[in-house]
Amino acid sequence: MASYRKLKKSAKKEGKFAALAAALAAPAIGSAAPAATQSLTMPMGIPGVNLKTITREVPTDEPPVLAVNDKLNVLGKRTRRLDAHLKVTGQAKYTYDINLPGMLYGRMYRSPHPHANVKGVDTSAAERYPGVKAIYIIETVMGSAIERDPNHKNPKVQSTGGKFPKVRYAGQPIAAVAATTQQAADEAARLIKVEYELLPFVTDLDDARKPDAPLVYGGKQVSMEESGGGGGAAGGLPQKGNVRGPSTKSMFGGSRGNVEKGFKEAEIIVEGEFRTQVQTHAPLETHGMVADYRPDGLTVYLSTQDTAGARSEMAELFKLPKTQVRVITEFMGGGFGAKYGAGNYGVAATHLSKKTGVPVRIMLDRREEHVAVGNRPNSVQNLRIGAKKDGTLTAMQLTSYGTAGVGLGAGVGWIAETMYLTNPNFKGEQYDVLTNAGPGAAFRAPGAPQGAFALEQLIDELAEKVGVDALALRDKIDKSEMRREQRRVGAERFGWSKRQAPGSSPGVVKRGVGAAQSEWGRFIDMDSSCEVRLHQDGSVEIMSSVQDLGTGIRTVLAQVVAEELGLQPTDVTVRIGDTNYPPGPGSGGSKTTGSITPPARTAAYKVGQQLLTAVAPSMGVAASELAFVGGKIVAKSNAGKSLSFREAAQKLPTQQVSATEKRKDDYGGFFRPGVSFGQSGGIQFVEVSVDTETGYVKVERVVGAHDCGRPINPLALESQINGGILQGISWALYENRHMDRNYGHMMNANLDQYKILGSREVPQIDIIMVEEYTATSSTDALGIAESANVATAAAVANAVYNAIGVRIYELPITPERVLNALAKPKQKLGKV
Repeated sequence: MASYRKLKKSAKKEGKFAALAAALAAPAIGSAAPAATQSLTMPMGIPGVNLKTITREVPTDEPPVLAVNDKLNVLGKRTRRLDAHLKVTGQAKYTYDINLPGMLYGRMYRSPHPHANVKGVDTSAAERYPGVKAIYIIETVMGSAIERDPNHKNPKVQSTGGKFPKVRYAGQPIAAVAATTQQAADEAARLIKVEYELLPFVTDLDDARKPDAPLVYGGKQVSMEESGGGGGAAGGLPQKGNVRGPSTKSMFGGSRGNVEKGFKEAEIIVEGEFRTQVQTHAPLETHGMVADYRPDGLTVYLSTQDTAGARSEMAELFKLPKTQVRVITEFMGGGFGAKYGAGNYGVAATHLSKKTGVPVRIMLDRREEHVAVGNRPNSVQNLRIGAKKDGTLTAMQLTSYGTAGVGLGAGVGWIAETMYLTNPNFKGEQYDVLTNAGPGAAFRAPGAPQGAFALEQLIDELAEKVGVDALALRDKIDKSEMRREQRRVGAERFGWSKRQAPGSSPGVVKRGVGAAQSEWGRFIDMDSSCEVRLHQDGSVEIMSSVQDLGTGIRTVLAQVVAEELGLQPTDVTVRIGDTNYPPGPGSGGSKTTGSITPPARTAAYKVGQQLLTAVAPSMGVAASELAFVGGKIVAKSNAGKSLSFREAAQKLPTQQVSATEKRKDDYGGFFRPGVSFGQSGGIQFVEVSVDTETGYVKVERVVGAHDCGRPINPLALESQINGGILQGISWALYENRHMDRNYGHMMNANLDQYKILGSREVPQIDIIMVEEYTATSSTDALGIAESANVATAAAVANAVYNAIGVRIYELPITPERVLNALAKPKQKLGKV
């Protein structure tokens, strides 16, 4: 794999996702020649709809073809998570629970000003405070865009002078303190005195776009490398004031056809301006690290989605060989895309540990979590769609502006470009707007929920203008066979045929239904590997640094190994979240399952072949005539001739046998490096009630139909989809970052005033999993986290329109906005 430094430089040049995918898919330097292949017949398609077989050329060392799920014993079966008991009993150890001997506690000092030059930092009072052991002054601010300024990094900063990083948002870190107690560290941090030269600032997207707006980066060009979770922006784009762009390309190409010609051919045009708000990640577990810097190396306990990536970053930052850096994340409490790098807090903790020679823990408080470590950027989108009177699409044009604060990557994704490929003409222009607010970060399908909120509402408007049902129009303009099936089964389960005309619901509390679609790319991280070991006592373990952020990959790995060896998931010990194990992929982008399960199965298969070879002589048959069945090794021609798995393991010639495997190329190749052919997605059906006197919206019921290739654990998948739906409802109706324009502070940086959906707002949820076999790997499995979230807000908005007959174009859909919409004259749909 490309080095971390080369990967970052490549990402800067090639832009969002493309460079990362290319680097991850590149063959290793000095890798062996391509393996010999064999022709295998594999299932492909949707069972009960279009399932067929296809012949693929597959490496000869790959395991045999898996049958479809209903013919398997473990895969595709509802399986309780292996770590469930540990979590509910409090035995699972999170970063916050790490308590090492001699450990110190850290606290960051953060700027109270949104824009300022730092003239001096006085730490003398903090140094004298009882219990304080060390202070570190931030040298480089991570997570923000980088201006082309040679003074951006100031490695020789001292507490009594020198140049300091410029402050660009309230909450930007300036220094960190380590003390013997958390209370001492908190108090000492408050004693740090900083001399500021205050500068004009701007926190509002619309204000920042004005020609006379204060400049966040002084008019200098900026760039930003993408993280493992996405974000960042293409290099070389024009920048005027605080506005950078437009970005006109995507990994799927970007603009196509002739938009001007397409709109001239249109008989119907629908258009609108849509706005979405900033959403902060608000995980239950805040960002944090325990750093233990010793002469023989660095060990960090980090709440991260990517242990291998964090190890590379820490090794580079502290100029250590990777062999001297270990990252451990046994459990973590939510990530959603923002927990990829070490962050300013992690770098500070490590410097403090290096200074003191003992471990240092820094866990962010709730305010820091809101303001400084990521958010879903907001957006203003102008979307225009042209069509014939029969609904045939002729053109689509999208212009968007969004702010990731002092960062980049505030686009609205590629969903308008790729969802409806029957549209021959598309033009997209997406702009980043810099503001004096904390940087954005990847957040569960970066950009896609924003894009779907606009696209799926306008598709509904077009359907009404054409005079057809919204699903019927999608049947006409959507090429995806999978989504066609999802629309069919979802509509039947939901009762879509009973849908009434918009605004026709009687009474004060009106009911309405709506639907919206989602899609997400099938990303594969080629730097995904694991080891499977079988011991003479019959115990089996699998090891990988891949991290389980709560989505269930620990159990999925056990299921894959168990299926291959004829065992149960509880028979497999899973060791993950530690860079002492083979490097696994980061847990994000819905890429984890599709990346790590094929090498897990191959490693288990090779271990199994070693076991069969060892026992074949004693059973009097060839190894090829043996099979793993129900915890036994059985002769295929004589089921009565068998050995228990444990008895068989005792015949191994060594104490253990093992196999280490890494992800191979998809069978049939890639659409582009690291991206499989096709898209995953789904459709959400939503029923709402709207009180027209108070404006209160309640989501009553949701039916979601989704796909993720071969479902490995339907129970965990349902949990994932439930989470995506609830997070989408929360964004649609409640969550909103409020910034004070006069002082530049986030005014609701807590979990009291930053409203999140609670238990009383949870609707009835019904999930339909649709299997799809793509014949692309030995497991044919994919993730589902992103697509489960994308369509929810758009479906809620369409349902609200159906209830009250007035469309709302801005999130969140608050009572105030509902009442304001009802007070306006009825809207006209589109233009003819």
